[in-house]
Amino acid sequence: MRDADDRLRAAGIRAVGINPAPAERHADYAARLRLPFPLLSDGDLSVSRAYGAVRPDGRAIARSVVLVGADGVVRFARHGAPSLDLVLARQEEP
Repeated sequence: MRDADDRLRAAGIRAVGINPAPAERHADYAARLRLPFPLLSDGDLSVSRAYGAVRPDGRAIARSVVLVGADGVVRFARHGAPSLDLVLARQEEP
């Protein structure tokens, strides 16, 4: 999603990354990866668990994409790195 930030914003989608590292370490990490979106800390993995984005062993985040509508309803959730076209198509569904 990092390289598609312009297309996401044009579709009205704001990307946010979640990482278990402490917030103090995020600035260097985000700069090194050139992330154009905020990176939030989820040290206890509670947010990741709530969205089903943890690995089967429950000890680490599984790379995932979750779209949450303005109404708080999850519109799309997929592990891995789904194509941008798939994400954008799902965003447009009611």
